[in-house]
Amino acid sequence: MRILHTSDWHLGRSFHRISLLRAQRDFVEHLVATVREHEVDAVLVAGDVYDRAVPPLAAVELFDETLHRLADLGVPTVMISGNHDSPRRLGVGAGLIERAGIHLRTDPAGIGTPVLLADAHGDVAFYGLPYLEPALVREELGALRGGHTAVLEAAMERVRTDLAARPAGTRSVVLAHAFVAGGATSDSERDITVGGVASVPAEVFAGVDYTALGHLHGCQTLTERVRYSGSPLAYSFSEADHRKTMWLIDLDARGDVTGERLDCPVPRRLARIRGRLDDLLRDPALDRHEDAWVEATLTDPHRPDEPMARLAARFPHVVSLALEPDRAPEDPLASYAQRLRNRSDQQIAEDFVAHVRAGRGPDEEERAVLTAALDAVRLDDTAREAAR
Repeated sequence: MRILHTSDWHLGRSFHRISLLRAQRDFVEHLVATVREHEVDAVLVAGDVYDRAVPPLAAVELFDETLHRLADLGVPTVMISGNHDSPRRLGVGAGLIERAGIHLRTDPAGIGTPVLLADAHGDVAFYGLPYLEPALVREELGALRGGHTAVLEAAMERVRTDLAARPAGTRSVVLAHAFVAGGATSDSERDITVGGVASVPAEVFAGVDYTALGHLHGCQTLTERVRYSGSPLAYSFSEADHRKTMWLIDLDARGDVTGERLDCPVPRRLARIRGRLDDLLRDPALDRHEDAWVEATLTDPHRPDEPMARLAARFPHVVSLALEPDRAPEDPLASYAQRLRNRSDQQIAEDFVAHVRAGRGPDEEERAVLTAALDAVRLDDTAREAAR
């Protein structure tokens, strides 16, 4: 069976206030052409179809158009909700849409009920694991403890129980939206940390032939059977070095996997440049970035006059400007952003405690209180979005 694995479309998202709807429409065109050209048997979308729980109308219209085009191809599509999606909104009409070969899996209750597709070698069972917020689904799934690992283990137990009852030789594919250990992150992914831990081990998915992951925006292979497709477009400058692709996966009669990366259209290259303003404006090595979306970090000791306008004269698509004067991190004039770079909310909160106590940080009990408070805020935000 030939499978096209994609994820993290984030329909409706912009890039530094630049609409990406045209680029997302071009991606859909490319997706449909790829399905035809490579004679794909099933399309997988591993979550984050939309960028937010209540997407703009233009994004909903593009999604609707995409569903019609995939249905017209006669190629089954299996799609799950991600942490950016509203499961209830995305899942509206799922039963009716399924008649057209579009299988939406947004309800945890359906985890153990696969979409069954067949090829010349028999059945392939596709199990959809939508994003599972631990505090919201732990009881429903019967997880023995909290956290992402526990709820995914409970979900996979349902998958394995169903698979064990099927005829010998039934191959299996799982779609999941999660942060799996070993994956490389980027700045554009929403934090899903619970209790200070976000990732789950790849071993959670043992026993299935292929796991199609979503959430991380870089295409990557964790094992031959566990892969991220990544997002089809770059959504932050941290993805400037990404090669945006989809996975074309061939699943043979024994369930062995081979994969090929297929490139996605690039609307405009991304470039990150850094240095003093006058140097950036003169350096001939930067000629290649004049047609790119540019993030410029200026290291001048003092803010230059009209830096954005001067940069735009050479780089007309400059969209982001940061000021980071060449100063040591401990310098009292170092920027607030510099001091907080690469620090988690938990670390920042602990640093604040140490600051107001003249150097004495929180003890273990106080750390647990901070962790619980941060988790409660994040969970409240998630619950509010899910209820919208």
